[in-house]
Amino acid sequence: MELKWDFPVLHPCKPSKLPTLSLLLLLLLILPIYLFSPSQCFDLDPEDKASLLLFRSSVQDPGQSLATWFGSNCTNWTGISCENQTGRVVSVNLASMNLSGQVHPGLCELSFLEYLKLFDNNFNGTIPTCFGSLGSLKTLDLSHNRFGGVLPGDIMRLGQLRELVLNGNRELGGVLPSWIGNFSSNLEKLDLGSNSFHGELPESLFYLKSLRHLDLGDNSLSGNIHEFYQSLEFLNLASNQLFGTLPCFSASAQSLTVLTLANNSLVGGLPTCIASLEVLAHLNLSFNHLSYGLSPRLVFTEKLLVLDLSFNDLSGPLPGKIAEATEKSGLVLLDLSHNQFSGKIPLRITELKSLQALFLSHNLLTGAIPARIGNLTYLQAIDLSHNSLSGSIPLDIVGCFQLLALILNNNNLSGEIQPELDALDSLKILDVSHNKISGEIPLTLAGLKSLEIVDLSSNNLSGTLNDAITKWSNLKYLSLAQNKFSGNLPSWLFTFEAIQMIDFSGNKFSGFIPDGNFNISFRNNNANSDMVLKEPFIAMRNAEVKISVMVLDSSELSFNYKVFSTVGIDLSDNMLRGEIPDVLFEVEGLEYLNLSYNYLNGQLPRMEKMWNIRALDLSHNSLSGQIPGNISELKNLMLLNLSYNSFSGSVPVNRRFPGAFAGNPDLCVEISGDECERASLPAVPGKTLEEVEGPIVVWVFCVSAFVSFYFGVVALFCSARARSYILQKKV
Repeated sequence: MELKWDFPVLHPCKPSKLPTLSLLLLLLLILPIYLFSPSQCFDLDPEDKASLLLFRSSVQDPGQSLATWFGSNCTNWTGISCENQTGRVVSVNLASMNLSGQVHPGLCELSFLEYLKLFDNNFNGTIPTCFGSLGSLKTLDLSHNRFGGVLPGDIMRLGQLRELVLNGNRELGGVLPSWIGNFSSNLEKLDLGSNSFHGELPESLFYLKSLRHLDLGDNSLSGNIHEFYQSLEFLNLASNQLFGTLPCFSASAQSLTVLTLANNSLVGGLPTCIASLEVLAHLNLSFNHLSYGLSPRLVFTEKLLVLDLSFNDLSGPLPGKIAEATEKSGLVLLDLSHNQFSGKIPLRITELKSLQALFLSHNLLTGAIPARIGNLTYLQAIDLSHNSLSGSIPLDIVGCFQLLALILNNNNLSGEIQPELDALDSLKILDVSHNKISGEIPLTLAGLKSLEIVDLSSNNLSGTLNDAITKWSNLKYLSLAQNKFSGNLPSWLFTFEAIQMIDFSGNKFSGFIPDGNFNISFRNNNANSDMVLKEPFIAMRNAEVKISVMVLDSSELSFNYKVFSTVGIDLSDNMLRGEIPDVLFEVEGLEYLNLSYNYLNGQLPRMEKMWNIRALDLSHNSLSGQIPGNISELKNLMLLNLSYNSFSGSVPVNRRFPGAFAGNPDLCVEISGDECERASLPAVPGKTLEEVEGPIVVWVFCVSAFVSFYFGVVALFCSARARSYILQKKV
């Protein structure tokens, strides 16, 4: 870091009326400051100046960050620090300046250089071998650039090096050299994460006494993991191919604060000796093959902030006590999701007063949600989905007044949605889908004005839609599918400013589709234009929510999320009648429209403006007239189903959509020339789709089904799993 000090500027002395003794005393006070001030003007060493100018000549600098590199005053050169007496360059810090190009070897002529920091730029090429000649170098940080090739062997000549940081250079790799753990007895920090190194961990790394910070995460390293024999403070080996059982890290019992071994192939149980790490704050063992139960003797100290054991094969009951806790310290994030834990949620989990995120989804948990869950007043996110929990949503949960995400889907919960839930006025995500909840949506839920994602699908909810929903002005995703709602669709249905998906399929709505103005944000929504759909007809029905939970400090989590959803409307399998409003076919941002299995009639409007449409299902209605000829011009269209209507006229055969026109007896499908084939009803109605449409049957049922989303949190250093969260710590 460049230090710049502001001191008074000294000018030549003028005759003064001060007594001579007073003047001498003043000079004695000022002179040491003048002589030893870091910002005092002094000249760059000519040789070092020439070396820096050679380096600049090969660098692209669009922000003109190095425009100050002229003259000989060292303090004016951006990112350069010099030794006071000699003017020799001792530090080059050009971090985050958007520089690019290759590093000129002239930089290696700075023979007194101690700190070289070029991180967070776009430098490319290989790491210069001449860096090995910088014998005084203590810190070399080239992280987050585009360096490639292998780590040059000349680096082993840097015997004074304390920090070697090269992470985030994806093209940099090769076999991790055997000398990496013994070339400098002063090395304290080694960060080679997020590169492409492979091979086994060199044995020397396990014995380097000076090492305190080791980050080799997100590479392709393999081999058996075993004990480290130094006092590590930070260890990240996540996202590699390491195997074996978990060691105790006994040599680091009083120093290790961060231990991340996620996304490897570790096996066996979780040894109780891990709880002996006295100052451990972050433990992430997710995405491994750990098995067996958790011992009752496994109790971590109150210094543990983050415990992530998700995506393993752990089983047995949840531990009654997993960590010590006080009113002001203890776990802030606990993730035991995607395991095979069984039994009830222990009541003592509500004693973790500092808890801000609790993830227990995808287990075999039974029983009721603990009534004292409201004791967790700092809780921001809770995910108990995909278990076998029963009973009702406890009213005591309103005590979690800071709650942002409440995820309880895919359980056996019953009862009604309590009106008192309006106390959770910070709630952004509410998912209680796939349960047995009954009753109506309470009017008081109008108070949940922060809601952005609401999924109440696949329950036994009933009644008509009330105006409480209109208060959810930030809605992005709303699914009431597969319930027993009835009555007319409200006129405000398509007026939400940020909406991406509305799914009311599988209910008993009647009347007409509202013919109002569609919100302009909905009309122009193209948030998912580059989404790649491997299984397009399944993916269109789902929304994926990625949660980001960042530990800002010892007591605070930063919660953020992003929803990935097709922009769509699904009103299928209801009792709607009348004509389809023309405005519905003018929604330019619409990607998915399903109105199948209703009683709609009338003719189809033209579709010139539906350029983004990818799935259109109007089957099983009473639509008539001719099919618009421009339908074949919709280049993004992947699924079309107009079967079982009363269309007439003729359409050219289209192999893109097999069976799309079946069940329209007055419709002529042109085969060649003047010859055409009637799209008549099959002889055996019960086998219609199997015999006529073949594989389209799967697509029709998928698109006609409800839209539900899959919530998740990805573990540290990325995962492509559907439920994921990213956990980061500023170190």
